[in-house]
Amino acid sequence: MIKSFLKHITTFTLLLALTPVTHTFSQDYDELLGQNTVRTITTAVPFLMIAPDARSGAMGDAGVSTLPDANSMHWNPAKFAFIDREMGLALNYTPWLRTLVPDINLSYLSGFRRIDDMQTIAGSLVFFTLGDIQFTDEAGQSLGTYRPSEFALDVAYARRLGEHISGAIAVRYIHSNLTQGQDVGSMETRPGRALAADVSAYYQRELEWNTPTIFSAGVNISNIGNKISYSDDINANFIPINLRLGPTLTMQLDEFNSLAFTLDFNKLLVPTPPIYARDPVTNAPLIDDDGNYIIAEGRDPNRSVVAGMFGSFADAPGGFREELNEITYSAGIEYWYDNQFAIRGGYFHEHESKGNRKFFTLGLGLKYNVFGLDFSYIIPVMQRSPLENVLRFSLTFDFDALSAQQPQ
Repeated sequence: MIKSFLKHITTFTLLLALTPVTHTFSQDYDELLGQNTVRTITTAVPFLMIAPDARSGAMGDAGVSTLPDANSMHWNPAKFAFIDREMGLALNYTPWLRTLVPDINLSYLSGFRRIDDMQTIAGSLVFFTLGDIQFTDEAGQSLGTYRPSEFALDVAYARRLGEHISGAIAVRYIHSNLTQGQDVGSMETRPGRALAADVSAYYQRELEWNTPTIFSAGVNISNIGNKISYSDDINANFIPINLRLGPTLTMQLDEFNSLAFTLDFNKLLVPTPPIYARDPVTNAPLIDDDGNYIIAEGRDPNRSVVAGMFGSFADAPGGFREELNEITYSAGIEYWYDNQFAIRGGYFHEHESKGNRKFFTLGLGLKYNVFGLDFSYIIPVMQRSPLENVLRFSLTFDFDALSAQQPQ
């Protein structure tokens, strides 16, 4: 009974995003109108922001400047230019939000191939399934059971721009099929599609300390692309255009032990929901002569992609303080023994008014010849959080090690 109820809630959430806003409002629409204290920024295809791999997932979802690996595509494609192997592949799997719904999964495949000492190409595929969901009409009659899903396919080119710096460009195709062609009310729906790009840079330099140390820093603006819509009858929604940046310090303590500290800052480059004016007597939203809601504080979120990106730094109704609240912080630590066994930990922080995700992370890593296996686990700060018991698994393949084992 509970599982069935939760699936209906999931279905309602998906369909609500597709339902056009009418002029009949109640207190249930406070969040949409920006009146309450929780002012979470929402976008289409949020699965693009889920950490797909266990290594970064164990370090508080930080990875923009960690030393490169086969999963660098999600965090910072420019890192591939500094990778020390010729070719690699990673398979990742995350059973997502299993405390709510038993069959939501995120799968991620990523790989790279060096062209020469200066250039590397890479690609990835992420697939997100929302499990089996029963669709019903307005009378509650079953329309069948479907499996909504989303995926993104991307390729990247990374190149060294100097001894210590590199840059990369990635192109991404996004496909989101949430309604499986079902009508929502009298509105026809279709899969949402978008094209997006990432622009990133990475800096890596050895420091002259008593202990061999590498300082690295990265920046990545991801998912720069068109808005996405599921019907001709409603406005298109922003995809999660995101700015990610941060530093990492990696120290080789001795022949067998190394330690890395990393820090990520993230900010969505999409409009902040405004606060709409309300009638002081009825508390109903006020509407102008054109049928639009009157904005009391903030800016109209219906803007172009470019205007939304640049305006995202100064459009919060709460001013500069609210803009700061929109930044999430990730901190992580990684210990390696003999480059074969790793222990990782981290912390992720999001402000209470912007989603209130706060959790610690733990993880282990093991390398054995060609294969590497990584595992991570989320420990939410809040009790009974949807993020409880979230696990991530990663399997990596080192083709250089495989070649070294072949007889000459």
